[in-house]
Amino acid sequence: MSKINKVAIFCGSKVGNNKLYVEHARIMAGILADKKLELIYGGGKNGIMGVVADTVMQQGGIVRGVIPQVLVGWEHQHDNISELLVVDDMHIRKRKLYELCDAAIILPGGFGTLDELFEIVTWNQLSIHDKKIFILNTAGFYDPLLTHMHHLEKEGFLYGGLDTMLTVLSEPNEFLHYID
Repeated sequence: MSKINKVAIFCGSKVGNNKLYVEHARIMAGILADKKLELIYGGGKNGIMGVVADTVMQQGGIVRGVIPQVLVGWEHQHDNISELLVVDDMHIRKRKLYELCDAAIILPGGFGTLDELFEIVTWNQLSIHDKKIFILNTAGFYDPLLTHMHHLEKEGFLYGGLDTMLTVLSEPNEFLHYID
């Protein structure tokens, strides 16, 4: 695996109902800042997205956001980050996020987060890129989805093993094993 310098984090523009989601987001952001890994993310200031960006910035890290024009008003773009790219649409946003990162970490989130997860996994499967993908499974948030993904594998719908496509972390500090 090549060295990880820039990490995309895909996560919710809401904080969710479990306080551990925000706590794990802060810890993960602290790891990125401490290890001098650049954060690449969706450019919003709300929810877990905002928590991650704020934490990295507060700890002296570099944060690059990519947000589509249509969401600038809705997600309330983050104005206090290292760089904010405003792009034409969601497709360009995702492509740019994938191009800029060396690896991706999926934190709790909604449909947008799942869309980003499935697209980056699909692009890996199609050899469009070979980004390392991590799922931070805070408090078992992704257990039902992972069960279904294993079902896809068992039923013969995946190219390759799920364990080679994704690395599932239970705690943020487990990420350290992949960057040290």
